[in-house]
Amino acid sequence: MKKTLLFDLDGTLVDSTTAILDSCKSAFKILGLKPALDNDIKKLIGFTLDEIFIKLYKDKEELAGDFIEEYRKKYHQIYLEQTHLLPQVKEALELANGFADLAVVTTKHSCFTKPLLEFLKINHFFKALVCYDDVRFAKPHPESIFKALSILNKDRKNAFMIGDTKLDILAAKAAEISYIALNCGYESKESLKNYSELIKQNAYEAVCYIKYL
Repeated sequence: MKKTLLFDLDGTLVDSTTAILDSCKSAFKILGLKPALDNDIKKLIGFTLDEIFIKLYKDKEELAGDFIEEYRKKYHQIYLEQTHLLPQVKEALELANGFADLAVVTTKHSCFTKPLLEFLKINHFFKALVCYDDVRFAKPHPESIFKALSILNKDRKNAFMIGDTKLDILAAKAAEISYIALNCGYESKESLKNYSELIKQNAYEAVCYIKYL
């Protein structure tokens, strides 16, 4: 039976840091807010946009909706040109495609995810995409993992979540599937060690490890 590999997107397959930071800064400026520090924003990538805003501006929660609207306006203009594949991602997906069914499980909205995968020419590797607007509860809730498995018509056996933050690992634990943390994204290796004993440098190393299990 083929294995099942579920990939996070930002920080796992793609580097979208510049687009995310520029979009945040544009929204902060329009809303008249003192810009958050780049490092503070990067530590939150993987959370939903409303969660990011509320964690950065705890006393401005009522502006979260406006922030999301302004963020998406800017992001739509720049995200394709300012996002690129992380090292060895194509090699990882080509290798994985030979022994597994693949899916993307992300907190990014589908209106951005689908065009981005097509633009980067990796959309054909995935049999399922589960995005922010496809579920009621985002990671670390396991709903997105369960939905991906359902679309693929696969069970939890031989299923792996591959991601760069604790949100991915916690979602995998809640769904009771295997997981591998990556040290190529937005959460430090020291932090990841609190959630996973298995940490690989990038998606290619993770896929190689899984192939020979």
